[in-house]
Amino acid sequence: MAKNSMIAREVKRARTVKRYAAKRTALKAVIKNPNSTDEARDEAQLKLQELPRDASPTRVRSLCALTGRSRGVYQKFKLSRIKLRELALQGKIPGMRKASW
Repeated sequence: MAKNSMIAREVKRARTVKRYAAKRTALKAVIKNPNSTDEARDEAQLKLQELPRDASPTRVRSLCALTGRSRGVYQKFKLSRIKLRELALQGKIPGMRKASW
């Protein structure tokens, strides 16, 4: 199991992303808009840089729901590859079975 501090950090990041999502999309729209002036674009970029780093959605890691492992996590199941294989072999994941050909 992952450390509680690690899990708490990820929860905090997810909250921060949610809090600043509207502001980030508005600033990004100004930056990407070809009709906006250079001054407005520069100002939007500066404001975007002033936002917290954790406000970016790419900072959030997906963790395994059972073990807290951060690598090899299947987003559809929210399980790491190891736990996914164990549960599939036990028949606890509906519709999934070991491949054979």
